[in-house]
Amino acid sequence: MTPTPNKRTKVITMSENIITTFIVAGVVISQDGKYLLVQEMKPSVRGQWNWPAGKVETGDTIERTAIKEAKEETGFDVELVRKIDIYQHDTTRPVQHVFEAKIVGGAINFPKDEIMDVRWFTRAELETMKDNLRGEWILDAIQQLESN
Repeated sequence: MTPTPNKRTKVITMSENIITTFIVAGVVISQDGKYLLVQEMKPSVRGQWNWPAGKVETGDTIERTAIKEAKEETGFDVELVRKIDIYQHDTTRPVQHVFEAKIVGGAINFPKDEIMDVRWFTRAELETMKDNLRGEWILDAIQQLESN
Protein backbone atom coordinates (compact mmCIF):
# COMPACT_ATOMS: atom_id res chain seq x y z
CA MET A 1 0.00 0.00 0.00
CA THR A 2 1.39 3.39 -1.04
CA PRO A 3 1.06 6.11 1.60
CA THR A 4 -1.11 9.09 0.78
CA PRO A 5 0.94 12.29 0.87
CA ASN A 6 0.14 14.74 3.66
CA LYS A 7 2.05 17.44 5.49
CA ARG A 8 4.19 14.87 7.32
CA THR A 9 4.76 12.38 4.48
CA LYS A 10 7.00 12.98 1.51
CA VAL A 11 6.71 10.72 -1.53
CA ILE A 12 10.05 10.10 -3.24
CA THR A 13 10.23 8.46 -6.64
CA MET A 14 13.30 6.71 -8.04
CA SER A 15 15.03 8.48 -10.87
CA GLU A 16 15.39 6.65 -14.16
CA ASN A 17 18.89 8.05 -14.59
CA ILE A 18 21.48 5.31 -14.34
CA ILE A 19 25.11 6.32 -14.13
CA THR A 20 27.68 4.06 -15.71
CA THR A 21 31.40 4.48 -15.42
CA PHE A 22 34.43 2.32 -15.94
CA ILE A 23 37.18 1.21 -13.59
CA VAL A 24 40.84 2.13 -14.01
CA ALA A 25 43.74 0.42 -12.27
CA GLY A 26 47.11 2.10 -11.86
CA VAL A 27 50.38 1.87 -10.00
CA VAL A 28 52.65 4.21 -8.07
CA ILE A 29 56.23 3.10 -8.62
CA SER A 30 58.86 4.79 -6.48
CA GLN A 31 62.60 4.30 -6.41
CA ASP A 32 65.39 6.32 -4.83
CA GLY A 33 62.99 9.08 -3.76
CA LYS A 34 61.49 9.48 -7.23
CA TYR A 35 58.18 8.49 -8.81
CA LEU A 36 57.67 7.05 -12.29
CA LEU A 37 55.06 8.76 -14.45
CA VAL A 38 53.99 8.40 -18.06
CA GLN A 39 53.19 11.29 -20.40
CA GLU A 40 49.99 10.50 -22.25
CA MET A 41 49.34 10.85 -25.95
CA LYS A 42 45.52 10.45 -25.97
CA PRO A 43 44.14 13.68 -27.53
CA SER A 44 41.95 14.67 -24.56
CA VAL A 45 44.92 14.56 -22.14
CA ARG A 46 47.87 14.89 -24.49
CA GLY A 47 51.09 15.84 -22.73
CA GLN A 48 49.76 15.34 -19.20
CA TRP A 49 51.58 13.10 -16.74
CA ASN A 50 49.89 10.22 -14.96
CA TRP A 51 50.58 6.97 -13.17
CA PRO A 52 50.84 3.97 -15.47
CA ALA A 53 47.17 2.99 -15.60
CA GLY A 54 44.41 1.65 -17.78
CA LYS A 55 40.83 0.52 -18.04
CA VAL A 56 39.87 -2.78 -16.45
CA GLU A 57 38.49 -4.96 -19.24
CA THR A 58 35.60 -7.40 -18.81
CA GLY A 59 36.89 -10.67 -17.35
CA ASP A 60 40.07 -9.14 -15.92
CA THR A 61 40.78 -8.23 -12.30
CA ILE A 62 41.78 -4.82 -10.99
CA GLU A 63 45.09 -6.20 -9.75
CA ARG A 64 46.02 -7.96 -13.01
CA THR A 65 45.12 -4.81 -14.93
CA ALA A 66 47.43 -2.69 -12.75
CA ILE A 67 50.35 -5.08 -13.35
CA LYS A 68 49.60 -5.37 -17.09
CA GLU A 69 49.31 -1.59 -17.60
CA ALA A 70 52.59 -0.96 -15.77
CA LYS A 71 54.35 -3.39 -18.13
CA GLU A 72 52.63 -2.03 -21.27
CA GLU A 73 53.21 1.64 -20.47
CA THR A 74 56.69 1.54 -18.89
CA GLY A 75 58.36 -1.76 -19.80
CA PHE A 76 58.82 -2.68 -16.14
CA ASP A 77 57.59 -5.90 -14.56
CA VAL A 78 56.05 -4.99 -11.22
CA GLU A 79 54.72 -6.66 -8.13
CA LEU A 80 51.89 -5.02 -6.19
CA VAL A 81 52.76 -4.12 -2.61
CA ARG A 82 49.42 -2.76 -1.38
CA LYS A 83 46.40 -0.75 -2.43
CA ILE A 84 46.91 2.95 -1.74
CA ASP A 85 43.34 4.15 -2.28
CA ILE A 86 40.39 4.51 -4.64
CA TYR A 87 39.86 7.89 -6.32
CA GLN A 88 36.96 9.40 -8.25
CA HIS A 89 36.52 13.10 -8.97
CA ASP A 90 32.85 12.80 -9.92
CA THR A 91 30.47 10.32 -11.53
CA THR A 92 31.45 11.37 -15.04
CA ARG A 93 34.98 10.10 -14.51
CA PRO A 94 36.30 6.58 -13.93
CA VAL A 95 36.82 5.01 -10.53
CA GLN A 96 40.58 4.67 -10.07
CA HIS A 97 42.15 1.94 -7.96
CA VAL A 98 45.77 2.88 -7.24
CA PHE A 99 48.36 0.44 -5.92
CA GLU A 100 51.92 0.79 -4.68
CA ALA A 101 54.15 -1.40 -6.84
CA LYS A 102 57.81 -2.36 -6.88
CA ILE A 103 59.92 -3.10 -9.92
CA VAL A 104 60.95 -6.76 -10.23
CA GLY A 105 62.38 -6.66 -13.76
CA GLY A 106 62.43 -5.02 -17.15
CA ALA A 107 63.62 -1.63 -18.33
CA ILE A 108 61.95 1.53 -19.61
CA ASN A 109 60.35 0.64 -22.91
CA PHE A 110 57.03 2.19 -23.90
CA PRO A 111 54.69 2.20 -26.91
CA LYS A 112 55.45 5.39 -28.85
CA ASP A 113 51.91 5.44 -30.32
CA GLU A 114 50.32 5.63 -26.84
CA ILE A 115 52.89 7.17 -24.49
CA MET A 116 54.99 10.27 -25.24
CA ASP A 117 57.55 9.77 -22.46
CA VAL A 118 58.28 7.91 -19.22
CA ARG A 119 60.29 9.71 -16.53
CA TRP A 120 61.21 9.74 -12.87
CA PHE A 121 60.24 12.81 -10.79
CA THR A 122 60.79 13.87 -7.19
CA ARG A 123 57.76 14.89 -5.16
CA ALA A 124 59.01 18.49 -5.19
CA GLU A 125 59.18 18.45 -9.00
CA LEU A 126 55.65 17.06 -9.24
CA GLU A 127 54.31 19.75 -6.92
CA THR A 128 55.60 22.42 -9.31
CA MET A 129 53.92 20.82 -12.33
CA LYS A 130 50.33 20.57 -11.06
CA ASP A 131 48.95 22.00 -14.31
CA ASN A 132 50.67 19.21 -16.26
CA LEU A 133 49.41 16.37 -14.06
CA ARG A 134 46.38 14.35 -15.16
CA GLY A 135 44.67 14.88 -11.81
CA GLU A 136 44.98 15.76 -8.16
CA TRP A 137 45.02 12.06 -7.27
CA ILE A 138 48.68 11.89 -8.32
CA LEU A 139 49.87 14.05 -5.43
CA ASP A 140 47.18 12.61 -3.12
CA ALA A 141 48.52 9.09 -3.71
CA ILE A 142 52.08 10.20 -2.97
CA GLN A 143 50.97 11.85 0.26
CA GLN A 144 49.12 8.71 1.34
CA LEU A 145 52.06 6.52 0.39
CA GLU A 146 54.56 8.65 2.29
CA SER A 147 52.35 8.96 5.39
CA ASN A 148 52.18 5.18 5.91
